[in-house]
Amino acid sequence: MLNEEKVRLMNKLALYEKTEGKKYLPVSKYYRSDYIGLALIRNFFLVTISYGLVAGAVAAYYGNYLLENIHKMDLFQLGVDVAAGYVIVLLAYSAFTYILYTIKYMRAKKSVRGYYQDLTRLEKMYSREERKTAGRRPRGRR
Repeated sequence: MLNEEKVRLMNKLALYEKTEGKKYLPVSKYYRSDYIGLALIRNFFLVTISYGLVAGAVAAYYGNYLLENIHKMDLFQLGVDVAAGYVIVLLAYSAFTYILYTIKYMRAKKSVRGYYQDLTRLEKMYSREERKTAGRRPRGRR
C-alpha cells in the first residue's frame, strides 16, 4: 500500500534537489569560515589579475606619454600610487565578497535546514513502517 504522505514528501525532496538544492546543497558541506575563506582567496587572485590587466591597459594607452616623460616622473611615487590603488581595490572587493558570501551561506543553510528536516521525517516514516512490518512476520511450520 502506498503512503500518500510519504510520496508527497519524496516528491518535494526530489524537486528541491533538482532546483534550489543544486545551488545550496554543495554550500552546506562547508563550514562558514571555510566557505568564506575560499571565496576570499579566489577574490584575491581575481582582483590581482584584473588589477594587473587594467594597469597594463592604462600603461599601454598612455605608453607614448610615459615614454616621452619618464625622465621627469617620480617613479617611486608612481609605484606607491599604483600599490596603494591595488590595496584599496583589494580591500573594497574583499569586503564586498565577505558580505556577499556570508549572505549566500546563511541563505543556503536556512534552505538546507528545511530539506534535512524533511529527510528526517521521511526516515521516521520508513522506520515506523519497518517496525510495523517486522511485527507481522508470517509464521511457518514448526
